[in-house]
Amino acid sequence: MSLADFVCHGALACAVVMPRSEIKKKVIDAPEVVEVIGYIPNVSRLLRALYECKYADYFGALAGVETDHLSVSRYLYAHRRFYTREMRIRGYAQLLESYLSLTIKSMADSFGVTQDFIDKELARFVAAGRLHCVIDKVGGVVETNRPDTKNAQYQNTIKQGDLLLNRIQKLSGVISI
Repeated sequence: MSLADFVCHGALACAVVMPRSEIKKKVIDAPEVVEVIGYIPNVSRLLRALYECKYADYFGALAGVETDHLSVSRYLYAHRRFYTREMRIRGYAQLLESYLSLTIKSMADSFGVTQDFIDKELARFVAAGRLHCVIDKVGGVVETNRPDTKNAQYQNTIKQGDLLLNRIQKLSGVISI
């Protein structure tokens, strides 16, 4: 594997999992990446568009990455649909994070796609629980509803406590015999 391929795979992996603030420091401005990124332009465009919140460019670069890198890579070919779906979710979530409500039209304009496409995509991701928002089709508005982290932590603690109690009860039953 060449250095350019290695950097390409690393940059694509970082784009999915790293927070936006770290992408700039650890990927876009990293000297190892800067040295090679000129040979992989769609990846560079994707990272810069994600960081700079240029979502229409982001979708164009994502399409280019899919055709130029994911579809021809023997390592990434099987995961190309997953990758593009996760990156679309990431773009939508990043835009929605900044607003309490947003019109479907302005969101479609931001991403350079039709309102129908955005409506179908968001509906699918909201139904799957991947985006935390509500779509008002009549009003043409998307309203974000950020999840309550304290409640989620509480539920997780209760669940883990129940599992621990069940294990202790099973262990005490085995020991008493």
